[in-house]
Amino acid sequence: IPAVALFALGVLVLGIVQLTPSFILIPLSIYMYSDPDTSTAVATIFLIWNVLVGASDSVLKPIFMGRGSNVPMFVTFLGAIGGFIMSGIIGLFIGAVIVVLSYELFMAWLEPERMMFHSDSDT
Repeated sequence: IPAVALFALGVLVLGIVQLTPSFILIPLSIYMYSDPDTSTAVATIFLIWNVLVGASDSVLKPIFMGRGSNVPMFVTFLGAIGGFIMSGIIGLFIGAVIVVLSYELFMAWLEPERMMFHSDSDT
């Protein structure tokens, strides 16, 4: 894939603005099928991988970062950027999850009476 660094930067930007990377990965999958140097098997594996990444991004990110979490967006942003700097594109997602969980644990330690996964329906 030519200019892969620009596509990686595009996926980074989409991750920061909380959009799915499928906007970039699916057109790249189509390109892989049209490239004569790439076999159909490799293009199919790449397409399956991209669908799995897009589906997991749509399912796992809201579960880990959205439900019952009162974490400021700035903390999540710092985790995403720090994870990207430390571990590349995988760290973009893992770093945010680790920082959000660390923030929740730290806040629970500071306020012992506060339950970590407390919801308004429990009261």
